[in-house]
Amino acid sequence: MQADKNPFNAILGKMIVTKEGKRLGFVKDITFETKSGELINLVVKDATAYTRNLNLERMPSKDLLIPYSAIIAIGDFVIVSEEDLI
Repeated sequence: MQADKNPFNAILGKMIVTKEGKRLGFVKDITFETKSGELINLVVKDATAYTRNLNLERMPSKDLLIPYSAIIAIGDFVIVSEEDLI
């Protein structure tokens, strides 16, 4: 169903929060596997101090990465499971 799909530009800039309500930052970009199209990570911009202390994977540019598998829902916010980040 078309309504269940989120275009790339609709996700960019959304605030990323945990299901407990902790703010992590905003979506800067998305990484994906080019052959399969599988989404791999969200690239975080304006990461909070809490996010910087989570020991997340980093890009060479030092941007933090949140695994796509940690996403619970995408609406007004991108909600992630903190348990899947640690």
